[in-house]
Amino acid sequence: MPENFKNFIAGEWVAPRTGAFFENRNPADWDDLIGCFPRSGPDDVTSAVASAKRGFAQWSQTPAPIRGEVLHRVGDLLVQRKEEIARAMTREMGKVLPETRGDVQEGIDTAHYAHTEGRRLFGRTVPSELRNKWAMSFRRPIGVAGLITPFNFPLAIPTWKMFPALLCGNAVIFKPAEDVPHTAHLLVEILLEAGLPPEVVQLVHGEGSVVGKAMVEHPEVPVVSFTGSTETGSVIGTTCGRMHKRLSLEMGGKNAMIVMDDADLDLALDGVLWGAFGTTGQRCTATSRLVVHERVHDTLVRMLCDRAERLHLGAGLDAKTDVGPLINEAARKKVEYYVGVGRDEGAQVLIGGERPTGKGLERGWFYKPTVLGGVRAGMRVEQ
Repeated sequence: MPENFKNFIAGEWVAPRTGAFFENRNPADWDDLIGCFPRSGPDDVTSAVASAKRGFAQWSQTPAPIRGEVLHRVGDLLVQRKEEIARAMTREMGKVLPETRGDVQEGIDTAHYAHTEGRRLFGRTVPSELRNKWAMSFRRPIGVAGLITPFNFPLAIPTWKMFPALLCGNAVIFKPAEDVPHTAHLLVEILLEAGLPPEVVQLVHGEGSVVGKAMVEHPEVPVVSFTGSTETGSVIGTTCGRMHKRLSLEMGGKNAMIVMDDADLDLALDGVLWGAFGTTGQRCTATSRLVVHERVHDTLVRMLCDRAERLHLGAGLDAKTDVGPLINEAARKKVEYYVGVGRDEGAQVLIGGERPTGKGLERGWFYKPTVLGGVRAGMRVEQ
């Protein structure tokens, strides 16, 4: 029987009030069931907010250097468990081990950096224009921060949001992407082991349209940080604007790499390959457009197609793998859809453009590295 994981709310690991769970499967092998995770509802968010407020009352009174020491211990625990977490992350979301090791390292670096900031939360004094007035400012924590994070950097992005918030004395409610709940679970376990007071962090799994929405709309969550799609971010921005909340948004991109005729083409090629196919292209910073000077266009495109065709598809835990699977079925269908759109608009599929075949690829969300040529300004795949 698969393990039923739980939310972490009010200092305890608890089942969702809905009683519902969803499966979390390995995208490289959908027969590999990692576990079942809570499909939480608004009542779970309400409980998390109430607990986080109690946690904030305690944590905000803890001196900042001491808060920093807790985060330093978090970083040390991440160092100790780096390989274990990286392997669990690769199993859960598919990117290759060198990338997931880097993902954990970003969390380590963020923890150790946040630790040092515990002694640098300086205020300011400024000259007053009035004889009997003294002007100063100091930093004060805000309250409960709601964090909504994506699947592509399952540990790095949560730590970028969470560790500064915790260092500054806030409590956090963490809603990870539905595709990477296990990595989130491991992170919260480490926070607790490092000595973070239990009610300072809440982990609420579930769908963004339910849990995320309830958190964003809750009047006692004054800070929201979201990384995800532009469409969803626009909705969140509207809600937070109406409710006068502090808000951080990191959304999608359509990034172009420009190669001029005097460029080092080998260096440019390495940049394109990493930018386009690293994390299987599933990054807001991914290179989705390549703009090349006409004098070197044909040469660079030939070099790119040759190298990209030789990228090895497979499970990210396999040392021979260069490119892992897409995160889920919907992601692969989206890629297929846009390849079709490109064809219909006159683009040429230079390589890829189809699902791969072969041993080890038949039970995962794999798609061949694809290059479209002859793309003109105004095409949908260009925008």
